[in-house]
Amino acid sequence: MANKTNEIISWIKKTCGDKQVVIGVSGGVDSALALTLVTKALGKEKVLPMCLPYKKQDMSDAKLIIDWNGYGREYQEINIEKIVDDTANLLSIDDDLRRGNVMARTRMIVLFDTAKKLGGIVCGTENKSEHHLGYFTRFGDAASDIEPIASLYKTEVLGMAKELGLPEIFCTKKPSAGLWEGQSDEDEMGFSYEVADKVLQGKFDGIDPKVVELVKDRVEQNKFKLEVPYMLD
Repeated sequence: MANKTNEIISWIKKTCGDKQVVIGVSGGVDSALALTLVTKALGKEKVLPMCLPYKKQDMSDAKLIIDWNGYGREYQEINIEKIVDDTANLLSIDDDLRRGNVMARTRMIVLFDTAKKLGGIVCGTENKSEHHLGYFTRFGDAASDIEPIASLYKTEVLGMAKELGLPEIFCTKKPSAGLWEGQSDEDEMGFSYEVADKVLQGKFDGIDPKVVELVKDRVEQNKFKLEVPYMLD
């Protein structure tokens, strides 16, 4: 895993050069690891962490990893409540999924606008498992200029986080996109990332065939997300 870590850090240096990098930090392990890697690669002077809570969303873990990486108060926090609620009211949105998509896309508007102001780029936090499962919002959390952990399955993200010594909370808390109160990735999908990663790699031994099909069905149902926009050649 150490070789992979060094490979990613070298890639970030080569890809970003002298550009300023803006990254949204949610408090989950994905953004915690991505922030740590870009910080190691570029130094704090070239990275702007941003916390983008909705209403009174708990950002204590996000601030923990920001501080752990040595930023102190050198980050920005913008509450997206007004933008999200105004949009939801305008469009008569009354379900969690649509509102969650608006939240994810609002966060990317803020990140990209900030990057534009700084003449920089946006760092994403998507992992390989989410990508193949389609567990992302198009033009929302999947929008970015660089994706440092996109080659890592979720279980590999956890392994690298442990190897780098990130605070234990990031390796033990339930994965959540934070799109509504009590939301959990694994509860929503109906299987764990540990199981999903095995299925995605073709390792079916010891896994309930019904769960294998559940993972495969999700991949198939969300395959269009990796294909759009459709274009005429």
